[in-house]
This record gives sequence, C-alpha cells and structure tokens, in this order.
Amino acid sequence: MTADTLRKPAPTRTAPAPRRRAGTARRTAWLLGSVLLLALLALAGIAVGARSVAPGQVLHVLLNHEPASEDWIVVHHSRIPRTLLGIAVGAALGIAGAMMQALTRNPLADPGLLGINGGAAAAVAAGTALFDLRSFGAFVWFALAGAAVAALVVQILGGGGRASATPARLALAGTAVTAVLTAFVNGLILLDPLTLNRFRYWQVGTLAGIDSAVLGQVLPFLAAGAVLALFLGRPLNALALGDDAGHALGANPGRTRLLSLLAITLLCGAATAAVGPIAFVGLAVPHLARHICGPDQRWIMLMSAVLAPVLLLASDIIGRIALHPAELQVGVVTAFIGAPLFIALVRGRRIAQL
Repeated sequence: MTADTLRKPAPTRTAPAPRRRAGTARRTAWLLGSVLLLALLALAGIAVGARSVAPGQVLHVLLNHEPASEDWIVVHHSRIPRTLLGIAVGAALGIAGAMMQALTRNPLADPGLLGINGGAAAAVAAGTALFDLRSFGAFVWFALAGAAVAALVVQILGGGGRASATPARLALAGTAVTAVLTAFVNGLILLDPLTLNRFRYWQVGTLAGIDSAVLGQVLPFLAAGAVLALFLGRPLNALALGDDAGHALGANPGRTRLLSLLAITLLCGAATAAVGPIAFVGLAVPHLARHICGPDQRWIMLMSAVLAPVLLLASDIIGRIALHPAELQVGVVTAFIGAPLFIALVRGRRIAQL
C-alpha cells in the first residue's frame, strides 16, 4: 500500500441528504395542499345547508357584525360551530387512528379496537337509561368516563396487570371488551325502548343539532391528547422496529404504550362523546397519510390530523346535499366513502405488519 493510498480520504456519501430534503419538501407540499383543501371545505360547509348562503354573502357575514341578519345568525350560531367541531373531531380521529395502528403494529386497527368506542357507547346508554340523559353536554362526561374505563380494562387484560402489554394482547383484549360492551348496549336498549329512541340518534354519528358549548367542553381533552400524541411520535418510530430495538434506541416500550393509550383515550373518547361513533375515519385516513409521508409516525399523525377533517367535512357536506332539505348523518356518509377508500388502499398495497 503506497503513501498516496494512505492519504486518500474515504469517500463521502452525499446522496441521502438531498433525498431527505426532497422527501421533506414533498411532504410539506402535500400538507399545505391538504390545509388549503380543508379551508375550502370549511367555507363550503358554512355556505351549504337547508338555507344556502352565497359565497360572497358568507365572506360579508364573516367580516361584518350584523346580529339582526338571518344569514348572520345561521352562519355564526350554527354553521361555524358545526364546522369547527368537525375539524376538531376529524383531527382527533385521524391522530387516534394513526397511533392505534402504530401501537398495535396492525394496519387494520382503529381506535375502536381498544374498546374506546364501545366504552363510550355503553356509558351513554347506561346514563340515558338510569339518569335520563337528554343533552349532548351530559353525554360528554359519561362517554369520556366509559372510554377511560374500557381502555384501562383493556390495558389490564392485555398486560396481565403489568405495563408490558404486547400489541397482540392489546388487540385481543380490546376485541373481547368491545364484544361484551356491545352486547350490554344491545340488551339495554332492547329492554328500554325510551333509551333506544334517545340513544340511536347519538349512535349513528352526527354533527347536526349539537350545542356549540360541546366544542368548548371537549376541546381541552382533544388538545391534551393531540399534544401528547405528537410527543410520542419518536418513541413510536423506535418501537416500530420491535421492543428490543426500540429499547436500544432509547424508547421505553411499557411507558410509550401507556401514554399512547392515554392519548388515544383522550382523543377518541372526547370525539366520540361529542358526535357519536364515526366509522372508517380513523381506519382509512392513516393509510392514505402513510402512503404520502412514508413510515415516519410524526408526519403520519400530522397529515392524518389534516386529511381526517377533510374527509369528515366532505362527508358532512355530501350528507346535507344528498337529501336536501333534509340531512343524511355524517356517520352514514363516512361509512359509504371510507369503506371503498380503505378497500382500494388495501388492494393497491401489500398489507403487512407495521
């Protein structure tokens, strides 16, 4: 070996950096485009309904204080609270769905797999039968409590009383708890027709007719869950390689799962409490976000937080148009839209363990 060979510097690898920058630019462009689409849908949601408001009039009403105007009353007291609630609930369901799939490493998982939806529904049904619940404000607290208890039971069953619940055990425990809670709800509403009449409207999932104060009641829970979820993005990325590899990278598997369960409970429990159980949003949207952003859980949650409200608001607008001047509830529309979307995503890609 010559001296020139010894002095020759080792070759440097410069290709990954430009690729990372290009990938970040592409994800950022998708995110900004999704935010723009969400803003357009929000304006459309304010304009469309049983009483249509022209786009120009929408801007006029938003920029001017005219409380005596019928359009002003409709926009400020009905359409804007409904749109904001749809954005908040959609973002919560999207983030919760992305976390659920990462937590269980199961691409077919959704927040309902932990029994959260079942716990919320069981608590609302029991509260309606026993305490004569009538308002959505009362539903909120019962649903949150039911979701939290169901998630705690799933964690205990999945971990055998320890914090080290595995993804497979969590999925099995959640399925069992959901089956029991569903049977309880069905039995309760069959025994009490009055409970059925009050419960069925909430159960279908709707943004219509909800008191604007409900958003203020659930927003602190949604915000806390979203912040916690974003802080868990890096540990969830590490756990995607397995518990041993994740631990070697500095992630604590047990703590990460416990905090993830807490975040999912806050997000999905509060969202379900406000509008009822809405299917397929937390199941289909994370797949689309993963297709756009790649495997980084932080980007997946961020993109899901924007794409899920897009799907929810679009479904709400379609529901208002489909049976005009009546409305088709948003939970029904999301099922019709989300199911084919999810099937297309599954057929277009090879589904494997995340």
